[in-house]
Amino acid sequence: MNPSPVSIVMPVHNAEAVLEETVKSVLEQSFGDYELIMVEDASTDGSRDLMYKLAGEDSRIKVLVNEGEHGAAHARNMGIKAAKGRYLAYLDADDLWHKDKLKKTLRFMQERDASFVFTAYEFGDENAKGTGRVVHVPKELDYAHALTRTIIFTSTVMLDLDKLGKKKVLMPPVPSEDTASWWRILRSGVSACGLDENLVTYRRAGKSLSSNKLVAVKRIWYLYRRQAHLNLIKSVFCMFGWGWRALARRI
Repeated sequence: MNPSPVSIVMPVHNAEAVLEETVKSVLEQSFGDYELIMVEDASTDGSRDLMYKLAGEDSRIKVLVNEGEHGAAHARNMGIKAAKGRYLAYLDADDLWHKDKLKKTLRFMQERDASFVFTAYEFGDENAKGTGRVVHVPKELDYAHALTRTIIFTSTVMLDLDKLGKKKVLMPPVPSEDTASWWRILRSGVSACGLDENLVTYRRAGKSLSSNKLVAVKRIWYLYRRQAHLNLIKSVFCMFGWGWRALARRI
């Protein structure tokens, strides 16, 4: 059997309440040649049992268990290493894909001969109901511009592993590991191509906007200083740009 063209990696931690709906959004994709690799990461609810149940209902679903709580980066890296497809897509366990997400992203990637693609997305409430606030994306994003606008949302990303290689896309074990990973890829000279079509709903709890502000600021500052190795002045400049754009996306 030939490997599936697309490998979807999904870390799962205490997602029992939303996981079935998220997986359903994958199973209902108009493009069906994929494998869904769910990586269980120390859940204390019924996530693991539900994962095995779903895997038993569709042979495209595979379950890996990340023994001990190592976090999303470690879980995603387990999935990446196990992936058999040429194309790698990410989906968080509480987000939803629109029906044509895979088909349109893959077609766009092939038309642009791109190695890194990301799409627009919509903020949803705690029930993943769209709020009407859509985050639009630029046609292209290079490393320098990515530093001041963390606009790449993980559940929208697709990567070509034949062009990038697995080693380059493994995520570092740091806070905001996804952003750090995008920067590392872009820093190598790759440009990310933006498909400005809303194909993903980003589920957010009602309290997340206010409670996570300080955490987000600390994480992005850490990335500027420790991952991108920017000096103080450059870090402040990038932080201002990041903060302004982050605020604009939410109002």
